[in-house]
Amino acid sequence: MSHSPQPVISATGLYTPSESISNDELVAAFNAYVALYNRENADAIAAGELSELTESSVEFIEKASGIGSRFVVDKDGILDPAHMAPRLPMRSNDELSVLAEIGVAAARDALARAGRDAADVDAVLCAASNMQRAYPAMAIEIQNALGIDGFGFDMNVACSSATFGIQTAADYIRAGHAKSVLVVNPEICSGHLNWRDRDSHFIFGDVATAILVEDKDIAPAGHWDILGTKLKTVFSNNIRNNFGFLNRTHGTIDQAGPKTDKLFVQEGRKVFKEVVPMVAQMIVDQMAVLDLQGSDMRRLWLHQANTNMNRLIAHRVLGHEASEDESPTVLDTYGNTSSAGSIIAFHLHHDDMVAGDTGLICSFGAGYSAGTVFVRKT
Repeated sequence: MSHSPQPVISATGLYTPSESISNDELVAAFNAYVALYNRENADAIAAGELSELTESSVEFIEKASGIGSRFVVDKDGILDPAHMAPRLPMRSNDELSVLAEIGVAAARDALARAGRDAADVDAVLCAASNMQRAYPAMAIEIQNALGIDGFGFDMNVACSSATFGIQTAADYIRAGHAKSVLVVNPEICSGHLNWRDRDSHFIFGDVATAILVEDKDIAPAGHWDILGTKLKTVFSNNIRNNFGFLNRTHGTIDQAGPKTDKLFVQEGRKVFKEVVPMVAQMIVDQMAVLDLQGSDMRRLWLHQANTNMNRLIAHRVLGHEASEDESPTVLDTYGNTSSAGSIIAFHLHHDDMVAGDTGLICSFGAGYSAGTVFVRKT
């Protein structure tokens, strides 16, 4: 009898930068920048030509997002009121890129947890919000650094990149094109955040995660069966990042770096109002397809962008206010890490689950994009 491949999650990996910025530190730096800006532009502000900037506060940040701190690859550059961006020296073409470096670290963690050698992996998908360059693909660089004989490519669906990557890897397993696929999510979100924007300067942090998706026949004990996946995209301008290779032809890059309209920008209230019902309905519909009820769901590992969004989505799915145990958060220490957020939540909050427990990894963000991965512990 021929074998019908069944994709499972064998393990996940996590790389966390050594430096962290608290809300207190971030607010102090931001308010120093505000004071500097208002002082240097006092005449224009008095003449009504420019608007005076408003200070931020810890209370504002925590009420708006639930974020308490964030890990970053370069703390000093971000907290410098005269710079307010990470300082990452250019590396030569013979050196491992920053994005690949943290991706390799997360991938090695996942491989070690699965007891898997890199030589056993057939493919690498680098699924993340922002790629360090157009080509060669970061996935191929990670593949080369790990010594994997196979193929790799980059994919970007913003904050849903990881779940889209998991379904893509699962499809390769089902089709027999691979038996072991690494989905790697290196996110240096501090590089595309406008740290001078009061409405969003607190949102993002840096991190890398990895997911090893394999054929059940070779997976280690204690793996996670993938019960089903569902992806959805709906075009929206409410979250944008316009930075790209064509920007140079429009004169939007100078010695000070990209203009602010080529950094992360969003209409937060519109996003909240439109994304929450869309994602909640998507989850409920997919649960019906899989014959699952809210009472069947042991845990929800939701995208880590906003505590209020997660609270409302979890309530719709479970039918009651979710406890921290049912819908854990990592926002308080990691901030929003784009595609890696739901994977961090899963990675850090699944060891207590037992065979038969069912959970959901869910992402949502720019695009709009949304992805669900229903899993069951074996």
